[in-house]
Amino acid sequence: MWSIIEAAGWPIWTIILASVISLAIIFERLFSLRASLIVPDGLLAQTVTEYRRVGASADLLQLLNNHSPLGKLFAAGLRNVSVSREVMKDAIEDEGRVVAHQLERFLNTLGTIAAMAPLLGLLGTVIGMIEIFGSQAPGGSSNPQQLAHGISIALYNTAFGLIVAIPSMMFYRHFRARVDGLLVEMESQAVKLVEVLHGERQNGSKP
Repeated sequence: MWSIIEAAGWPIWTIILASVISLAIIFERLFSLRASLIVPDGLLAQTVTEYRRVGASADLLQLLNNHSPLGKLFAAGLRNVSVSREVMKDAIEDEGRVVAHQLERFLNTLGTIAAMAPLLGLLGTVIGMIEIFGSQAPGGSSNPQQLAHGISIALYNTAFGLIVAIPSMMFYRHFRARVDGLLVEMESQAVKLVEVLHGERQNGSKP
């Protein structure tokens, strides 16, 4: 492997750096975007039960804020549970935009790497071609060793650029779809919370 890196020349180091950053983002997002961390099972029922028991207390709001991204939406809703349903929904939507931004963290960087890695490979290819043409002596003869080195730079950089770009793009698309799915699920549960609490209040106000 080291001999391949040496043969590829200095442009390969930019691709290696991009691959390290890409792998770090992929592993971090695989861990952070688990449904059990973002949309825990049973949180809606637990929140409704605790609200009926203690109301929208400061302790409950703090617990929800620290629990999960879905808990942050519930906390935003409970802070406005005493006002109208529309205001409560608006508060949840505002918090939802903050949560969405947090879930999309590093994804733009991953998408940039997926787009730039082939260009970095192309840069190495161009540099390799320059070395190939530079190996041509004025009299028409060429240096075979320099010619082979230029070809290796061109091919290795192109291959490494694609090796980094393809999985980066696949995971970028995968994470975007996962974030979209999680946001839809959180929105659905937040709407259920609004309907349960305000429906309960309306039913309780009837004679």
